[in-house]
This record gives sequence, structure tokens and C-alpha cells, in this order.
Amino acid sequence: MITLKNVTLRRGAKVLLDNTSVTLNPGEKVGLVGRNGAGKSSLFALFNGNLHEDGGEYYIPAQWRMGQVAQDMPETDQSATDFVVEGDTVLLAAREEVAASEATDDYDRMAHAYMSLHDAGEHDAPSRAQALILGLGFKTSELTNPVNSFSGGWRMRLQLARALMCPSDLLLLDEPTNHLDLDALVWLEAWLKKYEGTMVVISHDREFLDAVTGVTLHIDAGKLVRYGGNYSKFEDMRSEQMELQQNAFAKQQDKIAHLQKFIARFKAKASKAKQAQSRVKALDRMEKIAPLLSEADFTFEFKEPANLPNPMLSMSGVSFGYPPPEDAPEGTPHTVIVRNVSKSVLAGQRIGILGANGQGKSTLVKTVARDLKAIGGEITEGKCLNIGYFAQQELDVLRPADTPLEHMIRLVKDLTAAGKIAGQATREQDLRSFLGTFNFSGDMVKQAVGSMSGGEKARLVLCMIVWQRPNLLLLDEPTNHLDLATREALSMALNEFEGTVMLVSHDRALLRAVCDEFWMVSRGGVEPFDGDLDDYQRYLLDEAKRQREDAREAAKAPVKPALASPVAKAKGKGDTSPKTRKELQDLETRMADLNSQGAALEGRISTNPHPSEIAEIGKNLKVINDELAQLEDRWLELSSRLETA
Repeated sequence: MITLKNVTLRRGAKVLLDNTSVTLNPGEKVGLVGRNGAGKSSLFALFNGNLHEDGGEYYIPAQWRMGQVAQDMPETDQSATDFVVEGDTVLLAAREEVAASEATDDYDRMAHAYMSLHDAGEHDAPSRAQALILGLGFKTSELTNPVNSFSGGWRMRLQLARALMCPSDLLLLDEPTNHLDLDALVWLEAWLKKYEGTMVVISHDREFLDAVTGVTLHIDAGKLVRYGGNYSKFEDMRSEQMELQQNAFAKQQDKIAHLQKFIARFKAKASKAKQAQSRVKALDRMEKIAPLLSEADFTFEFKEPANLPNPMLSMSGVSFGYPPPEDAPEGTPHTVIVRNVSKSVLAGQRIGILGANGQGKSTLVKTVARDLKAIGGEITEGKCLNIGYFAQQELDVLRPADTPLEHMIRLVKDLTAAGKIAGQATREQDLRSFLGTFNFSGDMVKQAVGSMSGGEKARLVLCMIVWQRPNLLLLDEPTNHLDLATREALSMALNEFEGTVMLVSHDRALLRAVCDEFWMVSRGGVEPFDGDLDDYQRYLLDEAKRQREDAREAAKAPVKPALASPVAKAKGKGDTSPKTRKELQDLETRMADLNSQGAALEGRISTNPHPSEIAEIGKNLKVINDELAQLEDRWLELSSRLETA
């Protein structure tokens, strides 16, 4: 178990934990919560050995293996699969021992090395890694792509997959959902529920915490307070505790006032001096109850829109996608992701946009926001349509070198030039005051945005949107960097907003609280989703299961109709090379043969042969697995090419 006994922890001069104690038992799933700056990440640093206690005693079993997500952005040309496989530290150590033993003539050492390699799961490591990668939202065609070919958010998903690949007794997850879509989040929840070790997770997603944790550890005023239950249970117990504390404080203040009144009245009287003195001693001995200091609340509201056109916009036969790159040859076609959408968005609608990763949710929002042009069809906007757009990456609309005040001044100038000022106050002092309502006060209004936290940047984007008085809000993952208090404030503000909302989010609490209807972006189209979020989660889990099974089948590559189906489809279309189909069939035959050879060798190991024979079997298995890995990569490449065709 993990034990903290009277632990004090400092970061510089700041005391984060002050003489506090707590115990975490093996196998517990713990949610670590507390306001920003309370010390959550510093407690993680204590757990992983990057910080040491300044006082008290801290104990964690020395034999425990630890898994956590590396926070650095990976820079490597390794394939996604190989990068994640290397997260398995036990497998890496076994591989290194095999290489070292082969440099000797010690057959016993080689036998043990190959047995360890087999026990570490060398034979199915690629398929285990690929199941994680696919679960976190990647496409089958991306399994062999270089890590450097992915954007920052996708590389962080690979870091998460690498952490899950690592065999661990303690898993530390710091905001694991920040870069995930709802489909990947649902898959991650299912995976974590099956995790058998001890887990501590920091998250601002209440439904995620409710789903994966059974203990809540709250950092408050330098103390660690343990609550038995998930986040919702913690909120209930915390609320009751706060009410009891407030009542006890009020009663104690009444008692103190009564004692002080008695002392003041009778301390000068000889006949009452003894009683007065005893009251003074009682007052000194009294253990004072602290007044309740609730965590600072943050609230804001959207101003009433100046106009409410109805419909807000209409789409007729619209296709959504991306233009070809600037350096593409002339005549290169657009990439179409969603096609032939005919829908209207009405005043007052609250639409949640659902869809598995890569189906086109963000593309749809970007096109409505005018960041992308429709590839086909027509979008007709209502008169005086005023869009407030929260991009998935805040820096899409923020300039790192500029301050919040400079952002607001530029916004005023741009809208004034476009004739879109709707009666807002525009003086610099007015803008400073408005920024203050979003907790940008004092020197913060002149701080470079690039030096701010993700949560502060998100608040600035919200501030700029609110100031514009939009009548249509397009929000693409607005909660990625928001803490629980700010998420709650956003939910309340959206519920009171009189305009229209279109929301893409993996925060199910926000979706449930705000949206009255859902659109499903799937298979190149947009349709109403007839169900609630629980129905949608079941759909996503079924999809994830199907993808994992496909990947497992691809890795095994038996000669089955299911594996031949892409070829059959391609033949039916008549638009693929016979040479490519022949190579794919040859690959399947060779892979099936190698799988049979590998199974036979593994069967021989179970008969306890001589160490020299085990070493020879191990070498042969390694050769087979290496060749299989190369053939699987080629098989995936050709299959993807045929599927695309």
C-alpha cells in the first residue's frame, strides 16, 4: 500500500502538504481532486520519485512497477506500433537480455532469456499495442505511420497508449482525457475498469471520474482528505461536511461571544473573579473551528443576442472537407469527408454533434464557422447571423506574444471595421473591466498569452466570444483545459443563453446538461441520433470492439474469408492491380505458414526440453516473429490501399 504519515511537501517557499496523512490500498482506483495550484501534480511527483517529502514519512512498495504518461512530445521516426510496443519495459528488458545472452556460449542463460522473452509476450506484442492505438482513435492505415507524422494531440495519445502498454502495479494518469474524443474516452474508461493495479488519476471530467474511480482524495488547505466513493459521492459527502462545519462554527461563535461577555462583565468583580478566570481558561482551551472558506466560484453569462434569425442557417446538399495542399499538382481533387447534407439550424436549438473519431465533426463545425469553404452545395445564413466560435485548439485564434488586453483591442478594431459592433463598450478601461469578470485582473491583462496555462487561454477565448454577443455558438471541445468549476460555469451560462448552440465535446456532463438533441456524423453523412448518451456509449464500445477484433485478425493473418474480403471488394470494383491482389494473397499464405511454425515451436517449449534446445527454439521463434512483423506491416499497407480504392 501507499502510506503518507505526517507528510509535509513544499514547492519552493509554498507549503502544499502540511503534516498530513493518508493510506491508499492495493487495487484501489483513486480520483485526486482539488483546486488548481493545490498540489495535485506535486503529489504525483512524490509518488514517482521526482519530489521527496520535506517532513514525515512516505512509503511505497519498492517492488511496485509504475506506469505514467510522459509529458514530453515524442520526436521519432519510429512507427506508431513500434513506439507503443517499447512502452512495455518488461519486454524491452527481455529483448536486451536475449541480445546479451546470444553474445555468449552460455546455453542456460540463453534458455532463460528466451523463456523470459516468451513470458513477456513477444509473440503478441504488436497486436496488443495496435489494440491500444486503435482504441484511442487511430485508423488501421495509421498503425505503421511514423510518430513524427502525427500532430501534437495525436502524439500525446501515443504517449498514453505507451503508458497503458507498460505492465504496472501503480498507474498515474494526469488529465488523460484532454486530447481524447468521446469515442476514445469511452474506450479508455472500459480499459481502466479492467486494470488490476492501483490507479491514481487527476481529471476535471466528472463522469470519467465517476466511471473509473471508487475513492476520492481531496487536497484542501494543505491536507489530504480521503472519501470512500467516486466524485459524485465525494461532492455529496463534502457538501454535508461543509454544512456541519458551518453550523459548528456558528454555534462555537455564539459560545465564544457568551463567554467573552461574561468575562468582560465580571472580571473586575471580586465575587465573580474566580468564575471569570475559569471562563478565560475555557476560552483558551477551546479548539477553534475554522470558518468555512469555500473555493472561489467563477461565473459568467452570455449577453442577450442583438438578433435571433430563424433559421440561423440552412444547408442544401452541402459537402464538407478540405482543399488540396498548396503544393499539390494542379487538378488534385478536394478531400470530401461528409457529403450531401441538407439541414436547417433553428433559433434556440441546442445540438450535440456526435460521431466516432475522424468522421468529420470538426470539419462540419469549421465549415459552419467559415474557417473552411463548403466543397459543394449551398449554406444560406440568416440575416444578422453572429457566430461565436471556440476552436478545438485555442491557439488557432490566439497570438502567443500578445496580451489579453491586446487581443480585446484587436477584436474591437476588427469588428468596428466590419461594422459588427452591437453597442458594446469599447474604451480600454471598459475592456480591462470586462477581462476582470473572467479573472484577468491586475498585471494579468498585460501578460503574454503564450506564458499562460491552457485553462487561462480557454477562459480568454470564452471572454472574447461573450463580448461579441453571438447568436450562434459553435463550440469544438471547449472544456479540454477547464477545471471543474469553470466547466460548471460554462454549463450554467449555456443553459441561460438565448441563442443557438452546436457543441462537440467529450464532456458528457456538459452534453447532458446543455443539449436537447444530437446529430450523428457517420459514414459520410449527418443524421439525427435517436437515443441518449448511454445508447451512444454502447455504440462506441461495439465499434471499438470490432476494430480490435479486426486488428487481432490482421496480426494473426489466418487464411479466412474475413481477411480476404478487402481483396474480394477490390475485385468487384475492378479498380485495383491484379499484381497487388496476388502479393496480398501470397503474404497471407506465408503469414499463415509462419504462424503454424511458431505454434509448433511454442508447443515444444512446453515439453521442458534441454536448455540448448530451448535456446535454439528461442532463436527460431525470434526469426519467425521478426519476419511476421515485416509481413504484417506490408499486409496492412496493401489492405489499406485496397480499402481506399
